[in-house]
Amino acid sequence: MTSTDSETVSQPLPHRLRVLLADDQAMVRAGFRMIIDSQPGFIVVGEADNGRTAVELDRRIRPDVCIFDIRMPVLDGLAATRLLAGPDVERPLKVVITTTFDTDEYVELALRNGAAGFILKDSGPHPLLEAIRAAAVGDALISPAITARYLDRFVTRRSPTPVAHPLTERELDVARAVATGLGNREIAAALFVSMSTVKTHLTSIQCKLHLRNRVEIAIWVHENDPDRPRR
Repeated sequence: MTSTDSETVSQPLPHRLRVLLADDQAMVRAGFRMIIDSQPGFIVVGEADNGRTAVELDRRIRPDVCIFDIRMPVLDGLAATRLLAGPDVERPLKVVITTTFDTDEYVELALRNGAAGFILKDSGPHPLLEAIRAAAVGDALISPAITARYLDRFVTRRSPTPVAHPLTERELDVARAVATGLGNREIAAALFVSMSTVKTHLTSIQCKLHLRNRVEIAIWVHENDPDRPRR
C-alpha cells in the first residue's frame, strides 16, 4: 500500500467499545489511540490515513464509533461520513468528526451528512471520550467550544415571552449551561453538583421535553428561553 492508502487493524477484546481512527497524520492517530486505549471499556480496532481506506475498513469491520478528520487525502472526512452515515445509508455507522477547523459550514455539513459529533482536536481527552460515548448510544455531541456560536448562527426562532415547560429550576440551569457550550464536567463545577447529578438532570430534561440529545437541548433553550445567558 502507498502512504495515502494504508490501514492497520487490531483484534478487539470482548465487551469493549470498538473505535476506528481515520486521520492522515500518524502522530494524531497515535495520540488518539493512546487516549482511547487507556480507558476501560474502549479499544481502537483499526486505523486509516485517508478517507477511501477508512470507508472500506469501516464497512468491513463495522466498529461501534468512527473518528474522522475532515481534511484527508483521496476522500475527505465529510464525504466519507456521508457514505457511512448519510440519510440514504441503510445501516449507518456512528461517526465523530475531529478537526482543527471549527468553521460553521463544516459543522453544518458534518451534521447533515450524518455525523454524531464534531470535536476540535485541541479540546482535550474528555470531550473526545464524551463524544465517543455519546455516539455509541445514539446521542450527538458538538464540541462545547463551538456549540453556542453554531446555535446563534443556525437557530433563528426566538420566543419573545417565557414558555411553559415541565423543567425544574435546577434542570433549567443545566439546560442553559448546555446552551452556553459547557461540557458535563464544567456544568458540574459551575453548579456545585456531581457528574452523576448532571447526567441525571440531562436524562430527565430529554425525557420531559422529548429531546434526543444535548444538541437538541441547546436548540430548545435558544428557541424558547428568553432568559438564557449570553456568552
